[in-house]
Formats: sequence, structure tokens, C-alpha cells
Amino acid sequence: MKWLDEAVAAGDATTPAHPSRIAILDALHADRTGPVAVRLLQLTRAAEAFARREAMDLLSPASHGSPWPEAAEAALARLTDPDEEVRRRAARLVVRAGSPDVALKTLETPGEVTDPVARTTLATWLGGSVAHLQDDPLASVRFLAHLATLRAAPPDQWPTLDRALLAGAAEAARHLDGVGWRWGRVLYGLRREHHVYALAARLLGDPATRDIGAGLAREACHDWRAAPVELLPLLVRHCGQGISPAMAEALTTASLSEAAVQAHGALLATVPFTPYPKPRRPSGSLPPPLPSYDRVTAAAVLRAAPVGIGRLLRAPELFGALLDAGPLTFRQAAQLYNLTFKRPGRMQALCAPLWLRHAGPTAVPRLLALMAPHLGDYGIGEYYAEGLARMGRHARPALPSLTALIDRRTRLPVNDATRDGETMLDESLLAAAIEARRTILTDTGP
Repeated sequence: MKWLDEAVAAGDATTPAHPSRIAILDALHADRTGPVAVRLLQLTRAAEAFARREAMDLLSPASHGSPWPEAAEAALARLTDPDEEVRRRAARLVVRAGSPDVALKTLETPGEVTDPVARTTLATWLGGSVAHLQDDPLASVRFLAHLATLRAAPPDQWPTLDRALLAGAAEAARHLDGVGWRWGRVLYGLRREHHVYALAARLLGDPATRDIGAGLAREACHDWRAAPVELLPLLVRHCGQGISPAMAEALTTASLSEAAVQAHGALLATVPFTPYPKPRRPSGSLPPPLPSYDRVTAAAVLRAAPVGIGRLLRAPELFGALLDAGPLTFRQAAQLYNLTFKRPGRMQALCAPLWLRHAGPTAVPRLLALMAPHLGDYGIGEYYAEGLARMGRHARPALPSLTALIDRRTRLPVNDATRDGETMLDESLLAAAIEARRTILTDTGP
């Protein structure tokens, strides 16, 4: 097992996609009693804290799917480890490798685990199973218990749980990271938008809970479109002499909102924060402009392309030049048909207005039926909104779909590397929908 020891010591064993990590995990999944598993269990007792951490990190994913009593036993023995990160990883492994009952019993038994880090991590990974621990001696566990209870509580119990959470938030934050965003996620699940604003105001107003309030405000800006407009003035007001990292992050997130910047831009300019990078266009954005096509050159390009073409880099310029000069040939129309109707995506959104020019207003219902369902797609929705804008007044039947997208109170479900990135994608889709609606409504052509 020399190669395993070397991979752990070098950090290669926990480097994503590293051959050593892949080999170790494959061996663990194949045989939990094999030499790799045995050696990793031994390394949980290594003299070096780094090796113990690495061993815990490797055993954890391999425990997914079914209990692993040997790994759980090794983790239980490290809940009192002198290294805090080892204790944190060990607590996670206890939950993942043992059954939830094992971890919960460990947490409930008086004197079994007294370390705040280990207890907090156990409670975090146990999730809703800790709802009954509202009288736990540790504030962070009590906070998680109250959150778990609130998540499923009827509205008449909300005020009592709110008071309990507010009373314990500052003390809970000593051992629990992300108190604000955890709280915000539960309130979002309950659709308590205006409660979030009132709670953020109260937390931000108290120096002892200001960073918790900033975390809650940031989460609200990720969840609710109106939150930045509501909360940005509060964030600026409570910045104080020095802006904490939590407050700076909340200001950066709030500033992603075009509505908030328009409403409070002057106020925002009075405080320093790090702006979020400019959004990128979705993959497949238009290439740099080239010289315009005329009818002859466009026809030549299309003659070289098959009738059943699925993608064409400069379809708008090519077909636009041909339609400007006159009707399409049967073959050209077949090519445009395939680009428009065969598959959803950027090309369909770009070609739909061209098919409208070719086929006339009778094609509108079919085109809108293709386009409207994709307006909320974070990868291609902007293209569809732009396509509807190019269709002008003919796209008026799609106004209810655009308006529904614009009037959402919550952010669209998108997937990006960061929550700020996801918020920016929603903002981009919102801006495209607003511009499309404006263009359609102002098109008064014949």
C-alpha cells in the first residue's frame, strides 16, 4: 500500500479526477474489506492530522448507499480528535457510514460527544432528524432543531419558532457556519418573502447579529427578485466603519439586480464592494461580424449545405439576404424549415422570425407554440426572447408567457457554479423578457 500512502501524503488522493483518487474509490466500491479499505481505516489513526483528514474524506463518499459499520466505528473514535477538521470530517462520516440512528444516538446520549464542532456537524448532517432536540445544551444544535421544526410547521407555530431562532442565532453562529443562509432557505421553502425582509432588518440593526442578517439578506436576493430593492438600503445603512466580508458579499449580490441599481444606484455608490463579473453569453453566442452576404453568395453557401441541415453558423445573415431579395427556392425553404422546426435551441430561436418572413402570419401560432415554452430556459431563453422581439407585433400572442416570466416573484431555477452566477442568469433572462415585451408592444407596423 505504499502508493496509497504516497497519494494520501501528497494530497493526490483527494484531488478531483486524479488517477490515484479514482483508483482508491474504485477499490473501495468494489470491496470494503480489501487492502485499500483496510489501509484507509488504519490511516484514520495516523500520527499526522493531514493524513487523518484525507482518510476521512476518502471513506465518506465510499460510504454512500449502504451502512459501513467499520468506517462508522473508525469515525466515532475520532470525534474527540485534537484536530478540529478531523472532528468535523469524522462527524460527517458517522452519519454517512452508520445508520442515522447510530449518529442520532451518539448525539442524544449525555456525555457521549461534548465537543461543539462534532455535535454541530452531527446535527447538520442529520437534517430533519434533530427536530426534537430543541432543548439541547448547545445553541447551534438547538438552532438546527428549531429550523428543522419550522420547515414542516403550520403557520400558527411560526411566531413561536421565529422567536426561538432569533433568540439563539448569535450564540449558534459561534459554531454553526451560514446561520443566515440556512434560515433563509427554510423561509424560502415556506414562501415567507415579507417575513424575510422584516427579519433581515432586525438582524442587521443589531451589531451582534449583523453578519447573520447580511447572510440572510444575501440568500433572500438569491431567492426573491424584489429582495435587492427592499434590502439594499438596509445593507448600506448598516455597513458601519468597516465592511465585513459577509456584508460585502451581500452588497455584491444585491447589486446584481438591475431594479435595485436603478432605484438605489446613488446610495450604492457610497460604499465599497466588489462587483460581480459581467455575465457571459450562453455557449453558442454569435461569432464576430463578417462582411454581409448578398443573394448570390448566400445562395452559394446554402447550395453547399445539405437539405436536412441542423445547424448553420450564419443562418440569419444568409436567409435574411435571400429574403430581402425575394422568395426562397423550394430547397432553401426546406433548409430553413429544418433549422426552425427540427430541434429546440439557439438556431431555432434565430430562424423562427425568418420562417415568419417566408411563410407569413399563418405560421405564427405554430412558431409561438415552439418558442414560448423555452423562455425560462437559462441556457437558451434569451435567444427565444430576442426571437420574439424580432417577430414584433406578430408575437403579441406570446405576451402572456413573457409577462408571466417577468412577474415571477421568485428567481427562475437555473444551474451555475455559484449562487451569484445563478442570480445573474435570472437577471439576464428577466432583462431579455422585458426588452422583448417592450419591442412587441411598440411595434405598430402594418
